[in-house]
Amino acid sequence: MVPDVLPSAILERIVSLRRELHRHPELSGEEAWTAQRIGRELDDLSIEHRIGVGGHGMVATIPGIEEAPTVALRADIDGLPITERTGLPFASEIDGVMHACGHDGHASMLVGAGALLLAGEPPPVPVRLLFQPAEERGSGARAMIADGALEGVGAIFAGHVDRHHDAGTLVVTDGPVNAAADRFVVRFSGRGGHGARPHEALDAVVVGSLFVTSIQTIVSREVDPAHPSVVSIGKFHAGSAGNVIAGAAVLEGTIRSQEVAVRDHLCEAVERIANAVAQLHDASVDVHISRGIPPVVNQPKPTALAREAAAGVVGADRVEVLRTVNMGAEDFGVYLESVPGCYIRYGGRISGREGFPAHSARFDFDERALGTGIAWLAAVARVAGKHLAGGAVLDG
Repeated sequence: MVPDVLPSAILERIVSLRRELHRHPELSGEEAWTAQRIGRELDDLSIEHRIGVGGHGMVATIPGIEEAPTVALRADIDGLPITERTGLPFASEIDGVMHACGHDGHASMLVGAGALLLAGEPPPVPVRLLFQPAEERGSGARAMIADGALEGVGAIFAGHVDRHHDAGTLVVTDGPVNAAADRFVVRFSGRGGHGARPHEALDAVVVGSLFVTSIQTIVSREVDPAHPSVVSIGKFHAGSAGNVIAGAAVLEGTIRSQEVAVRDHLCEAVERIANAVAQLHDASVDVHISRGIPPVVNQPKPTALAREAAAGVVGADRVEVLRTVNMGAEDFGVYLESVPGCYIRYGGRISGREGFPAHSARFDFDERALGTGIAWLAAVARVAGKHLAGGAVLDG
């Protein structure tokens, strides 16, 4: 049973907004219509907001009783380059673009949280609503921060719909909940030649293949099994014809980790092995590792407040923890480098239907998650705001 946690008028409005956003998804950096539509909703609610933050982002403000440090609530608003195959009556109308990660739901929840906060007594401190673009590209959080989104903020909270948990549950977990995401590109240069005379060439395919097999030992033999890690190659390009030995090979991959020391080791190991493989075959190599977004690590004090708010919304027996390690990336971790906060999950499993993963063409979630998400966002703003109004510092 899903708890009835929200006035029906607000929920109906937010369900309608979510479906409209779902029909009109926009890619990272292109969220102009999405921002405009959310802005109209904020105008209707008389919520003051600033547009053009970090690109197509917006910052809205709910006044508080005291001018203590602000509580920030964040939602992402961008879609993905995926052709939708859900069959929903409100499926995407934009060719090749889809809300396949629930950002339409997150953005709608945040609007609903603003409406709910306005419907009651003013929160203890001001609440800042951050509608963030370009999460899928990993650049939106930094752009928002550069435009002043975190100025005066004492704590920040957010969440993500999750098909692994039932609707009406909230998932609050201490410590790491998302991985860092780093990218690497390795280029091996040998000597091209005729496929019939390999002794006259230096085969970059052989060199690159040894690199692929060699890096499989990084996680299995160099990292403590207690620290989840991933090193994957997703692209290997070499050669131009079946009877021509390739003179160059370019490989691209991803590095995922949840601990700073492990992250540093994985990056060093990829570079070390690439150089060793090249030396072994007398090839030359160029290694480029791009540090991406950091892991999302929930801190104890804000996580305790997030759990308190969740229990108040759905009951302590419906507050869960992540059941498996999550190696997906989320740029909410960028905010946590500057202010304390917590990132949770909104249970969104659709009962009786096969669950399709995020970033798939069939992804969807139970819309009852919208109600619990709205209620939790408003509740955590009040719970955390009460502590900030009393002079508490929520870091650590």
